[in-house]
Amino acid sequence: MKDIPNWFGSMVFNDAVMEARLPKDIYKALKKTITQGTPMDLDVANVVAKAMKDWAVEKGATHFSHWFQPMTGVTAEKHDSFIAPAEGGRVILEFSGESLIRGEPDASSFPSGGLRATFEARGYTVWDATSYAFVKDGTLYIPTAFCAYNGEALDKKTPLLRSMQAIDRQALRILKLFENNTTGNNASADADSDKRSPQRIITTVGAEQEYFLVDKELYLKRPDLILTGRTLFGAPPSKGQEMGDHYFGSIKPRIAAFMRDLEEELWQLGVYVKTKHNETAPGQYELAPIFSTTNIACDHNQLTMELLKNIANRHGLACLLHEKPFARVNGSGKHNNWSLSTDTGINLLEPGETPFENAQFLLFLVAVIKAVDKYQDLLRLSCASAGNDHRLGANEAPPSIISMFVGDELAEILEAIESGTDYHNKEKAQMEIGVTVLPNFPKDTTDRNRTSPFAFTGNKFEFRMPGSEFSIAGPNIVINTVVAEVLREFADILEASQNFKTGLSDLIKATLKAHKRIIFNGNNYSDEWFKEAEKRGLSNLKTTVDALPQFIAQGEVFEKHHVFTQSEIYSRYEILMEVYYKTIHIESLTMVDMIKRHIVPACINCQNDLASLVNLKKDQFDTALESYFLDNISRTSASLLNKLIALEKLLAAHMPEDILDHAKVYSQKVVPAMEQLREVVDELETLVGEKYWPLPSYVDLLYSVI
Repeated sequence: MKDIPNWFGSMVFNDAVMEARLPKDIYKALKKTITQGTPMDLDVANVVAKAMKDWAVEKGATHFSHWFQPMTGVTAEKHDSFIAPAEGGRVILEFSGESLIRGEPDASSFPSGGLRATFEARGYTVWDATSYAFVKDGTLYIPTAFCAYNGEALDKKTPLLRSMQAIDRQALRILKLFENNTTGNNASADADSDKRSPQRIITTVGAEQEYFLVDKELYLKRPDLILTGRTLFGAPPSKGQEMGDHYFGSIKPRIAAFMRDLEEELWQLGVYVKTKHNETAPGQYELAPIFSTTNIACDHNQLTMELLKNIANRHGLACLLHEKPFARVNGSGKHNNWSLSTDTGINLLEPGETPFENAQFLLFLVAVIKAVDKYQDLLRLSCASAGNDHRLGANEAPPSIISMFVGDELAEILEAIESGTDYHNKEKAQMEIGVTVLPNFPKDTTDRNRTSPFAFTGNKFEFRMPGSEFSIAGPNIVINTVVAEVLREFADILEASQNFKTGLSDLIKATLKAHKRIIFNGNNYSDEWFKEAEKRGLSNLKTTVDALPQFIAQGEVFEKHHVFTQSEIYSRYEILMEVYYKTIHIESLTMVDMIKRHIVPACINCQNDLASLVNLKKDQFDTALESYFLDNISRTSASLLNKLIALEKLLAAHMPEDILDHAKVYSQKVVPAMEQLREVVDELETLVGEKYWPLPSYVDLLYSVI
């Protein structure tokens, strides 16, 4: 049995390691950089680098790598060894402060959306000292930001850090107003939090991760899974998830062994992974971590996705992170649990025992309500992708309409505040199950709503729209920025108010009245809600192509808080739009290739055998059975040819130069043509004999891991 408390984080150059290995003055200077953002002197960096190198070498590292997150959606790394030449043909191991702080990978081959031309190769990686370095596979990994020669962000981390800085600045303005004008309003403070004034506001995130596991040998027989991450064909199995017997079911030994190895490696790397269970669909699973500071949570989630794939491979499995790897069963999401805390330990979204009397909590709550309503389109586009378009609204994920769930108690409190009526605080009822041997326990004041895109769940908001393959940087950049903008508006109003208490009350009431349309506690899947949402004037951006133009339309809010420059906004718009139609293009080419190389030969072979059998038997025996299947396969094969030709014509046609019009062709013409072609192939799978069909079936894939 491993000593988990001492073993946890053993491969991380964390605060305890730094304090033990660094001189006190160097440690103090580094902590000041981490907590206050002060510049680091090169002399300090040199000492930190030597201590980091010595520690990493003790852990078996021979190389170091600046680990960054370009706009590809995955991480990138370039490895350099610690060796340097010495006299006599020998080598020494060295690592300088300059090498720690800055790297220079080639920036020309990463997506830049026009920020970089091919010949403009220089890019820089810059150490993110707030995210701990770690050792993995014999390499010291240093989390970094990635920027162009002119300082423009080429990655996901830089704007994330900027957004965290923006909300920190504006939330501190709000807290300063409460500190200067009121007492006793911090009902949400933890008993153990220190009493000093907050100096920093931290956004925290816990990213639940869903995924599928299939047998690796079967995976390698599916070109669509290898090239696109999802099955482009597949007839539905007789049994899918209808019985609900996989959800929270007992974990199979092979999966348990995989999960155990995954947890152990993540724990060594300081990832607070806590929960694991079977998900709804056969072959689907979930893990969830404890909250971390947002940029660290983002780093940890990228590590988690990488290790999911690597460790699955060691167990003869393939991990599928696509949002919809299998049609007609649940896809996979990444629930983004977001909150705000002070550096003194106070959760600003904790209602406390009496939320009606907690003015500070209510102000932050209505700030989020306004932000979600006013910038609902930006939240929607933060979750837009070709893969997620298959998942959203499919009775397994929220629909494309943004709304908020706040629960019954908060809804009643907000209604009372808006109307100016008294609210009578409800005591927590005891849960009575009807079995005397079971203990009674306090019942929560509200149920949970799994259909809501943006749900308040006690002391945090759960954003359920991001897809399983997403970097959580994008959604959190948007959440941080839009909430920062509303807090800025609130701070301006309250700072100018003659009477803080009156101004605060009026602001909360006015905000609720203007933005309550975004609150919906009912069933987001119902037809009634779609009609009601339209009446309320809420957006319904159904596809990625519908959503992405809002980046340009509402990009000013990012510029105002220095999260993105205008050129960075346009670059990301272009990158995301290109990724969308290139994804579909790759899928369509894969589909055409699989039909020609796999499906058509299978159909011909089956028809040849059936025709031979009919000819052999027709003079002496009844051939009704053989003729029936031969006729059906022949007819369906003819339909296959027509739809295949139609898709190929679309792909060969001249595409518009404008990037939005280009993407619309794929969204409005290519995707429907692919869906029609899939229907025919899936029908053929049910007609052609198993010995002819070249692809592992859904039954094979979904029930392969035992």
